[in-house]
Amino acid sequence: MTPETPAPPPKSELTGSNPSEWVRRFACHVPSGGRVLDLACGGGRHSRLFLGLGHPVQAADRDLSRLVDLRENATPPGRFETLECDLEGGGPFPFTPGSFAGVVVTNYLYRPILPQIVESIAPGGVLIYETFARGNEQFGRPSNPDFLLEPGELLEAVAGRLRVLAYEDLIVDKPKPAAIQRICAQREEGFRPRPPQSGGA
Repeated sequence: MTPETPAPPPKSELTGSNPSEWVRRFACHVPSGGRVLDLACGGGRHSRLFLGLGHPVQAADRDLSRLVDLRENATPPGRFETLECDLEGGGPFPFTPGSFAGVVVTNYLYRPILPQIVESIAPGGVLIYETFARGNEQFGRPSNPDFLLEPGELLEAVAGRLRVLAYEDLIVDKPKPAAIQRICAQREEGFRPRPPQSGGA
């Protein structure tokens, strides 16, 4: 379920300072010049990637201390914005539906906001998501089921809303063994969500 892609990018780690190989691979599907949300951005490795590709970027996390250099050096003004927020604090999701040409989430899972993440994709935009999956407990942290995707969970999250361009649920061995799940999915132009199923006969 993976389309043809250009030659693979340089290898990078699932975690660390380098951009995710999965994100690099599908970054070209984000509409040119479109605004990108780097959700739970950490040190901003994907903010840096998309800024380098010419996208304006909105980075969000509860700790933005590792983004000082980006905030000081991103030009022109407004090309890089940050929002310090606790996504798990119980407040409303801070972004409106259809706001972003691309949304990137890696190494993060908080199930209550999955629907809002999907809805924040604009027509033509893409979701690029990669995080740990069930089975990772055999390799170490994270091992809490709250932080591990169930089989097919990302497919279920986008079903009827986004078109799946690529999906994987597998065990990797570099930089260390881990169970991961990842998806790239697009909201098609003119797409209309399917109506919810009615309950009961």
